[in-house]
Amino acid sequence: MSDNITPKHIGYIVDGNRRWAKERGLLPYKGHEVGFDVIKKVALANFDNGVEFVSAYVFSTENWKRSKDEVSRLMAMALMLLTNDVELFHKNNIKLIVLGSRDKVSKQILKAIDKAEAKTVNNTGGTLALCFNYGGHQEIVDAIKNIIQSGVLAKDVDTGLIQQNLYAPEIPPVDLVVRTSGEQRISNFMLWRIAYSEFLFLDKYWPDMTENDVKEIIKEYRVRSRRFGK
Repeated sequence: MSDNITPKHIGYIVDGNRRWAKERGLLPYKGHEVGFDVIKKVALANFDNGVEFVSAYVFSTENWKRSKDEVSRLMAMALMLLTNDVELFHKNNIKLIVLGSRDKVSKQILKAIDKAEAKTVNNTGGTLALCFNYGGHQEIVDAIKNIIQSGVLAKDVDTGLIQQNLYAPEIPPVDLVVRTSGEQRISNFMLWRIAYSEFLFLDKYWPDMTENDVKEIIKEYRVRSRRFGK
């Protein structure tokens, strides 16, 4: 058992927005709209319950393959989160960090990312890491490129050095990965940081997540026995 220890870092694979909308006869973007609102609610509930780091997989490097209209709407929602909604996080003393590649992302969104991170950089009430234009493979590739470019010799490369070259290396390994919608796969999420993570797959769509679900997730973590390869 984890002896009532609260997980330091919970990673959420946000899934089921489109199916949630479809079951209600709505267009897919309506599910995404509700899903983006739920990110705020779930993140704050985690911090209120003692979790220090929350990561949310909101847009993957593979999501560019979706329809032009859907991608456009997702970009607009991300921009809203990074501009208007950042005030909510700042008011609650939450630090906002965006993990992912800057390739293909508009200058407007990149500017919003930089501004949001700068505004919340000194906040101490918890850290929300938005995985945006993120892919676990790409993160490791980018880390290796950084190491090569720095001139490090092969004999000096170790796990610690790779960790130092990940996106936002101050973000610790994920203690618990939570995926909604009933799907049971990783989908290229935080591949380096989830080496010893616990996993929890919920049979409910992301837009249906509540503050009470967060309490149940933490309760479930506390009865797990983490072995770290032992």
